[in-house]
Amino acid sequence: MTGRPRLAVWKFSSCDGCQLSLLDCEDEVLAVAGAIEIAYFPEATRREDDGGHYDISFVEGSVTTPHEAEAIKDIRARSTTVITLGACATSGGIQALKNGASTKDFIDAVYAHPEFIDTLDTATPISDHVKVDFELRGCPISKTHLIELIAATLAGRAPQTPAHATCIECKMAGHVCVMVAEGKPCLGPVTHAGCGALCPGYARGCYGCFGPKETPNTAALSARLAENGADRRQIRRLYSTYNTNAPAFREEAKAHD
Repeated sequence: MTGRPRLAVWKFSSCDGCQLSLLDCEDEVLAVAGAIEIAYFPEATRREDDGGHYDISFVEGSVTTPHEAEAIKDIRARSTTVITLGACATSGGIQALKNGASTKDFIDAVYAHPEFIDTLDTATPISDHVKVDFELRGCPISKTHLIELIAATLAGRAPQTPAHATCIECKMAGHVCVMVAEGKPCLGPVTHAGCGALCPGYARGCYGCFGPKETPNTAALSARLAENGADRRQIRRLYSTYNTNAPAFREEAKAHD
């Protein structure tokens, strides 16, 4: 990659938290801006999409509307590299709780004028619709991982992001295991590292914000949760949050219907 690559940051159905992680880089953001031409980023600039080609496209959010289903195809066609940011873009996000339920019932219950709502029956990750070159997990993403991703992309190498479980981060931080010591439900053993074991550091169980790690043994964890007194409904709800549509979490939740 020669010269300053053109970067576009796109928002689909999401809360903007992952885009804000880029703006939250503070000291690093000037270096990022110096290395990359931020050609389109509505959260940070007034520059309009010029309809041209982008070397890198960051995409936040899930595909939840017919417009988004078409827009992501156009973005893929105009981008050399597509990178998804956060739980919504990588697994469908918390809005994927509607998958398999009655979307019409939800719309009728929430909106005063449901006739104005144009939505799909499912919320799905970007990779369900187009080829994705790299997925950066989290709800929101880690800004440390984001800087590493940008540096790696500019250098033409693979990003060095951890593949181990949150439990490893927990032990490295010296936290007492809340599940062993206090019997609290915790998804740490099956969740991708990245948050620095934030919740266990405050004596709370992991909520699975970074999604399932590689080869998660969710069945074994569920058995332990049951031993600690969790019933089927509680176990199902534990897997049905930020990454409810991630295959490993989705299938384990279904096993406790």
